[in-house]
Amino acid sequence: MRVGLIHSIIRKEEKLLLDEFRSRPGVEVVPIDDREIVFNLHRNDFSFDVVIERCVNHSRAIHAIKVFEDFGIPTVNTYQVAETCGSKFLTTQAIIKAGIRTPRCYLAFTPESALAAMNELGYPCVIKPNTGSWGRLLSKVNDRDAAEAILEHKEILGSYHHSIFYIQEYVDKRGRDIRSFVVGDSCICAIYRQSEHWITNTARGGKASNCPVTDELHDISVRAAKAVGGGVVAIDVFETSEGLSINEVNYTMEFRNSIDTTGVNIPAKVVGYVLEVGRR
Repeated sequence: MRVGLIHSIIRKEEKLLLDEFRSRPGVEVVPIDDREIVFNLHRNDFSFDVVIERCVNHSRAIHAIKVFEDFGIPTVNTYQVAETCGSKFLTTQAIIKAGIRTPRCYLAFTPESALAAMNELGYPCVIKPNTGSWGRLLSKVNDRDAAEAILEHKEILGSYHHSIFYIQEYVDKRGRDIRSFVVGDSCICAIYRQSEHWITNTARGGKASNCPVTDELHDISVRAAKAVGGGVVAIDVFETSEGLSINEVNYTMEFRNSIDTTGVNIPAKVVGYVLEVGRR
């Protein structure tokens, strides 16, 4: 089997995946640097049985996946999954349509309507860029004065990413949330992310510890993964008084801090799934 692994840089995750692919008999893995690749859209120059996407840049990821899929090459994750998970709005819509618990969320297109949404939702609330990762550009808005200041900044910044106002109910996480990992039809492991700050991402200093995969966590994680199209994803989960609630779904998941923490060989699980897709 011939596997393409498209990447931006070789981080620890990509190195672990490449090593795992190379350990499998009969598997050839070919790294594809998204900084160098050129696609002739009129001709399929690739002989891959499957491609795994590991790009840092969302735009490069979805365009590359689309090309490979249109050439008839299966991808992990699919274009549908990447497109949905790359947008917090589309992810939220998919979760809501699937009937899965998620924090209340509003969408607005102008600073005036965004302020009205915040007033209706109540303070504190959270405003996020529709596209983004690693907990960047999130703002906890404690009152109307803060809301007006943040909205003015976004309006002056003026980029496309700041013209859509995604506003979410603030959930008091009491110092932690959960990140669960789904591969195919299974939640393979999960971690608690703990921090004194309200943003608990490990990229922002959150500390990881093992989280047991309960029946409830397994069920809601797999349902959330299927809601966005399935595959290999990481789910951000809140613990609330009403039960577990889905915050976000990530399609190019990082896992370097979760292998030793959980005792699960995450790269092996991912590679096994990719090879299974390639055999279909």
